[in-house]
This record gives sequence, C-alpha cells and structure tokens, in this order.
Amino acid sequence: MRGQFTLVIFLMAFVPNLVMTIMARPALPSGAIIAWMVLVGAACVLVGFFLSGALLTPVSRLRREVMSGRFGEVHPDDPNEILALRAAFSALLERLRTEQARRNAFMATLVHDLKTPLIATGHLTKIITTLPVPDAERRMMGEQIQAETTRLLALVQQMADAHRFEQEDVQVRLAPTDLRAVLDEVAAGITTQAQERGVQVLVAGHGVAAADAPILERAVTNLAVNALRYAHTQVTLEVTASGVSVSDDGPGLPAPLDELAQPFNAQPTTIAGQQYTSGTAGLGLFIVRRIAQAHGGDLHYDRVPAPLPDGPDPPGLPLAGPSLPTLTRFALSLPEVQP
Repeated sequence: MRGQFTLVIFLMAFVPNLVMTIMARPALPSGAIIAWMVLVGAACVLVGFFLSGALLTPVSRLRREVMSGRFGEVHPDDPNEILALRAAFSALLERLRTEQARRNAFMATLVHDLKTPLIATGHLTKIITTLPVPDAERRMMGEQIQAETTRLLALVQQMADAHRFEQEDVQVRLAPTDLRAVLDEVAAGITTQAQERGVQVLVAGHGVAAADAPILERAVTNLAVNALRYAHTQVTLEVTASGVSVSDDGPGLPAPLDELAQPFNAQPTTIAGQQYTSGTAGLGLFIVRRIAQAHGGDLHYDRVPAPLPDGPDPPGLPLAGPSLPTLTRFALSLPEVQP
C-alpha cells in the first residue's frame, strides 16, 4: 500500500513539472533537461515516500498491534477509519472468544453425556455376561441397556443435525403435505413415552402446506419430546392457520427463545427445577428453528391461557387474571397453510 501511495504522490508532483518543462521549451541542451527531470523525479519520489509513510502511520501501527493481539488502545492521531477498524476487530475478537468458550463447554458436556451411559451400559453388560443372573433381572438389565442406547443414539443424532444445520443451509423438497397426517405420525411415535409419564397427547386441526414431510416431522418430534418432558398432564399438537404448534401445561422456558435456541450454550440451563448441563438444552430448539427457516417460516414461543373446559365452569376456576392456567406453546410457522 505504501508503494501505491508513493506512486500516486510522485505522479501528482512530477507530471505537472514535466508538462511545464515541455511547454516552456527552455534553450538548454537535451542532456541538461534530462538531468533536471531526473533530479525533479528523484525529489518527487522521496517526497512521496516520506508523505506516504506519514499518512499510513496509523495503519502500520494498527497492523503491528493486530499481529501482537493488542489493538484495543486508541491513539490521539487515529483517524475515524482506523477507529472503526479497531472497533470491528475488537468486536470480532470478542465473538471468537465467546464462540470458543461455548464450544469448549459443549465438548466437555458431550464427553460427560456420552461417557456416563456408556459406563453404565458396560457395567450392566459385564454383569449379564459374567454372573449368574435370574431371568427377570437379566430382562430388566437388558431393558436398561436398550433405554441407554436409545438415549445415546438420540443425542448423537441431535448433535449431527445441529452440526449440519449450523454449517450449511437445510435442503428441503417442498410438496403439498397433509399437516394433520404429520402430527398423527409424531403422536404415534411418542405414545409409549407419554403413557409411561401419564401424559395425554392430543392432536387437533387440519391443513395442507408446502413442506418436506420427513424433515418437518423431525422438527415437530423434537418439540413434542421436549413438551412431553416437562408437561404435567397434557401435550397438544395442533394444525393452525399459520403452521403447526405444540403446547403443554409445563412451566415454560426460563429464558428467551433466542438465548436458548443455540447449538452451543456456555451456561447450564434450569428448566422445571432440573439443571441441564451446558450445551444440551438448546440443540432441539436450534434444529427446529433451522428447519422452520428452511421452509420459509420461523419458530415462535409464548405462553397462552389454557382453554376452559366445556360445560359449566368448575367451582373456584378463575375466568381471568394472573391465576388463570397457562400453556407453553411453540409455533412453527409455515407459508400459505390451506385448510
């Protein structure tokens, strides 16, 4: 850059001198004229070199400070452009530090979440294969191993999806899709888990929208499994005028959706009194949001009043006010839902 500045200054100083000399046509020998122009050119080069160095001093200083990692200090002679560069570099470095901290926390969580069930599965397998165990206990241990394996596979799948959806755009093949059929499939898939928890799963509404049915089903399944984890008595899957929604009568999110729907959280999250280690709470929500955005929509969260039961109002049930029961609702919006 200094060479370019020197060349510009040289041309701006030398060309006018050259033009004036030619137009003046001095009565001097050609050798003297050439020597004079060489002298003027050398002077212009020196002036350009020193002026470019003075002009680029803030840039050169910023370059040295960036290379050494110390560029936060502001100097009195910094022009506005250099101040803007310093601010941009500082913001970029802070984002990189935050991202690195999140990823370190996530990797530590991943090792813990994978190691613990693997150790438990290893112990159970060793007992089954080396010790005489009654058939009933052997069956129970086998079920525990199967449950741990299923949980591990689900975690690995979520991590693979999160990594994929973070690195690239989600590719979807849109086609007219019966949204009610998608919700029915999701409800059928979580029936056993719902029965074990004593939670009722309801499906409501009808509609058709342009969607990739398998990928949309994966997103709704993530929401339904999360809802089932925190619901007290009921989870509702519903086709709405703007897409699909999943609601439950659980406690809701402890923080804004934008904060939780991240693939790599540096801080642990407490939901319904249960603490989730850093990195694991936001995987499902992040995947759902990316799938919704790939369909031209988004993921929304709110708390809505619970619908009143049909028939006469039960005694003591508030009709309004802050004590009215509320539901946690996640809405996955889709464009142009047809009834």
